[in-house]
Amino acid sequence: MDKQLELYDVTIVGGGPVGLFTAFYSGMREMKTKIIEYLPFLGGKVSYFYPEKMIRDVGGIPSVSGDEFTEQLIEQAKTFDPTVVLGRQVTTLQQLDNGNFIIRTNDGEEHYSRTIILATGFGSLKTTKLDIPGADNYENGNLHYTVRNLEQFSGKRVVISGGGNSAIDWANELESIAEEVTLIYRKNTFSGIESNISKMKNSSVNVITPYKIVNLAGERENISSVLIENTEANDQKTISLDHLIVNHGFAIDLGDIAEWGCDMIDGTIKVDSTMQTSIPGIFAVGDIANYQNKLHLIAGGFNEGPIAINSAKLHIAPNEELKALFSTNMETFQENS
Repeated sequence: MDKQLELYDVTIVGGGPVGLFTAFYSGMREMKTKIIEYLPFLGGKVSYFYPEKMIRDVGGIPSVSGDEFTEQLIEQAKTFDPTVVLGRQVTTLQQLDNGNFIIRTNDGEEHYSRTIILATGFGSLKTTKLDIPGADNYENGNLHYTVRNLEQFSGKRVVISGGGNSAIDWANELESIAEEVTLIYRKNTFSGIESNISKMKNSSVNVITPYKIVNLAGERENISSVLIENTEANDQKTISLDHLIVNHGFAIDLGDIAEWGCDMIDGTIKVDSTMQTSIPGIFAVGDIANYQNKLHLIAGGFNEGPIAINSAKLHIAPNEELKALFSTNMETFQENS
């Protein structure tokens, strides 16, 4: 190294929910921790795309908005004062002769770490936009790719395009707020969670399948109606609306991390039962981690993070005994109880 860099025990790449909880547990293990996040704020895609969506699949939390959930995770992650680096995209990796790593970011900064935990989600997420000529003209008006304020849809006619979890969730959330909710999907079978699909089908949401949007009509920045077409027959319909929400998924880009040499499976990183990748000292958790019977829930990632931290601790000091760790037994929390 040309210059002396501060050495961290673990560097977590990604400041979303799983990365934040991983940082908290790392602090509990008294590991010197750094978080590097591509976005200019912590919280990941939950705070960016779903701030008002209600989260109900985390144990002990019956219901919480994405914003509130993120705020609590950030507060928890900062308990042990990790170093937080925002607005930096991780690019190249160098492993030194001593086994430690130098991570470089897009601004030329270097970060020195004994171990690395990748908590990048699926990488840099870019919304899949509506592939219709002129659609971008309405992005500053009533065409939405994410929902940040539910009240703007109060008493309005809302059309949602999509058939995955996000589209179905928004249909259910808006059903009691909007005057009318219509969901359009190009297939007859939805890909969301079964209970949410049943809830939608048994509600007042107008479900139209198998149709897709083929044309937009409107003035200036606002769409007034959409032309939809049956994907299995020669049939078209026009639907008037006040707002159009498009949930067609995301384009996934791991960036330079995909070139680090970790074994990959369908754009994700293969890990073993310790959450270690094919490169010793580098671990992966959350959506980016791939192993048999993977559970793609935030709650699943909350289990993977501590496993990775324990494994990183053993990687640094393989001859030391790793004792069981519970927050209820820690003086830090007993003093505040």
